[in-house]
Amino acid sequence: MRVLAFAASNSRHSINRQLVAHAAELLRTELLEDVEIDHLDINDFEMPIYSIDREQSDGVPALAQEFRERILAADRILISFAEHNGHYCAAYKNLFDWVSRLEGRVYQGRAMVLLATSPGKGGARSVLNAAVEGAPHFGCDLRGSMSVPNFHANFDVDAGALRTPEMSAALRDVLSELK
Repeated sequence: MRVLAFAASNSRHSINRQLVAHAAELLRTELLEDVEIDHLDINDFEMPIYSIDREQSDGVPALAQEFRERILAADRILISFAEHNGHYCAAYKNLFDWVSRLEGRVYQGRAMVLLATSPGKGGARSVLNAAVEGAPHFGCDLRGSMSVPNFHANFDVDAGALRTPEMSAALRDVLSELK
């Protein structure tokens, strides 16, 4: 089984990147046998800002097709969303917009778990709620979601893991839905 895991963030030091890496490691070591994790960095898919005019004059960039191919190669998808002013980060939204021009059902029915975290008590819940609500429209077989509030209080960066047994158990529970 192949799991595509990425942070919907263009920060090289993203806390969502740390969270999704931890979640992917839990999948690999505790929940799924013989799993291959494909870690993706959306910075590798930087494209011009989407516009219908640009699409009509230049077509869809090859990087959008490459991202779509990574989705198609996956059996499961794990995403952790950064929240920028209550919404998706612009880099993810742009990538998503381009890929949606190739196929409106961007995630092609793949089983998914959606995560989000932020430094504050909201835990990026606004963007996570938007992703959850939009999931059926974009071909997501949404199996679960989880928000981690107060990232720096709840995540041990040195250990690369959640600090509390309760939060760790909640993450394992939501990830087990990918079995």
